[in-house]
Amino acid sequence: MTIGLSGLWDLPARLIRIGTPPVWLHTEGQRRRNAVIMNRPRIDRITLIISSLTTGGAERVMTTMANAWVARGRTVSMVTLTGPDMAPFYPLDPAINLIPLGQAAPSRTPIDAARANTHRLIALRDAITRTDPDIVISFLDTTNIRTLLATVGLSVPVIVAEHTDPGLKQMPRVWSGLRRATYPRARQVVVLSHSAREYFPSRIQSHTTVLPNPVAIDPTAPRTTPAARQSIAAMGRFGPEKGFDLLLDAFARIAETQPAWDLVIWGDGALRADLETRRDHLGLHNRVALPGRTTEPHHALRQSEIFALSSRREGFPMVLAEALACGLPAVAFNISSGISDILRPGLDGLLVEPGDVPGFAAALDRLITDPAERARMSTNGPHVLERFGVETVMDRWDALIADVVAA
Repeated sequence: MTIGLSGLWDLPARLIRIGTPPVWLHTEGQRRRNAVIMNRPRIDRITLIISSLTTGGAERVMTTMANAWVARGRTVSMVTLTGPDMAPFYPLDPAINLIPLGQAAPSRTPIDAARANTHRLIALRDAITRTDPDIVISFLDTTNIRTLLATVGLSVPVIVAEHTDPGLKQMPRVWSGLRRATYPRARQVVVLSHSAREYFPSRIQSHTTVLPNPVAIDPTAPRTTPAARQSIAAMGRFGPEKGFDLLLDAFARIAETQPAWDLVIWGDGALRADLETRRDHLGLHNRVALPGRTTEPHHALRQSEIFALSSRREGFPMVLAEALACGLPAVAFNISSGISDILRPGLDGLLVEPGDVPGFAAALDRLITDPAERARMSTNGPHVLERFGVETVMDRWDALIADVVAA
């Protein structure tokens, strides 16, 4: 099989031979897991693979999971395509064996891309072999594909995890074809929502599991000292998918009638200049702050009273769950089942039809003008940890891994 210009390398057909992966049965639930736990092999070594450990939801999730597994006595290695000059953004347990491959440089020509991706596969395979894992877990679509190709012929089982809804994110044709060809080789494909699972054909759905992200937060931590003015918080990478332009438009509709409230958008990215220009054009320069990235997102969230999620595309938005856990009622566009799995309309927040800016403004205005409803939702929000707390989600991951290794 030969990949074209946007493709990567001449790939022998045997590397993407489609087998029939086992079908994992989950219908018997925890009772079955408890019954067979004593017969499972011990899982000591876990190797995690991701492109980088910079800012981002998937990066934060992998860091949380790695730290949790170390706390549970596992030996954890983390392999990144970036080099040692790209330090992890989120705190990483010093016991974790971090292996930066230095293989993330962009390519200028198709020939360079072919050569670079060949080197990436070789480096990945070597790192996986050296860590001698019981299980390999990869995050994010293109890294998942590379990991599955790099492990052809190895006996180690591989789990790949998607962190966006693939139905809402269009991949280049070559990568999409490689995903369809390689994902059947994974022992399990993990997705964040049922809509994401339904995107895949049946031969991939047959070994796809829906698992939420773990939310690592202390709900008993005190609220930050209130700011002089009340505020709505948003947080994320400054890219078009986050919809911060829509949020600015929504806030502009209520800014005049709610003069005591401000908007704070945490994060950074390619669209910063565009967002600043839009803010100033709307006359919101003194009402909307863009303070940049923060290594303490929970502290930042606790400075506000309401959380806004204006994304055009999300899988399982960690920041939404974290905001609820911090006691912030939320307003969000109902763009995926991942969001509706987290937010319970009327209990801890409000859902708005995708792209409905007037509806989003009205929902914000409703929470601003009704302190009693805000207080009730604030009390309900931390219950999100009963479903998505670290211990709960990591127990489910451990059960999945044990099933995979035992098969």
